[in-house]
Amino acid sequence: MNRKLLGCVFALSLAVPSLALACDADKKEQAATPTVKSLTITQVASLQKEKKATVLDANLEQFRQQNGVIPGATLLTSFNKYDVAKELPAAKDSKLVFYCANTQCMASHAAAQRALEAGYTDVSVLPDGLLGWKKAGQPTAAATPRS
Repeated sequence: MNRKLLGCVFALSLAVPSLALACDADKKEQAATPTVKSLTITQVASLQKEKKATVLDANLEQFRQQNGVIPGATLLTSFNKYDVAKELPAAKDSKLVFYCANTQCMASHAAAQRALEAGYTDVSVLPDGLLGWKKAGQPTAAATPRS
């Protein structure tokens, strides 16, 4: 083997393990980064009954007035511009469950992502939304307009 080729082989042998380590570090960082989880209606109903989660409504006021809300839900002022400090619990490890209208609506996902970016670690969405909740026979309440 000539010296130039031997030098390339040596350089590669040093580079490959460090690339593998970099990939492992990326995987660990991704695993440590909280993500938004999806919950079923049954799971949310159970969490709500046991008072083990803060349920947050990301719907527009007009939709709430026409369709109601999940009883006890916190009504966000906006799905994408709500005041994290005022509208979410102070504890960053609080279990948060966001919902909007239905599986076609992405407002709950945007609101949940905002919570993750604010440092909350236990963030979920109810993809079926309020319409799925109602279809499953779960109770709703009249929306009280925000003051």
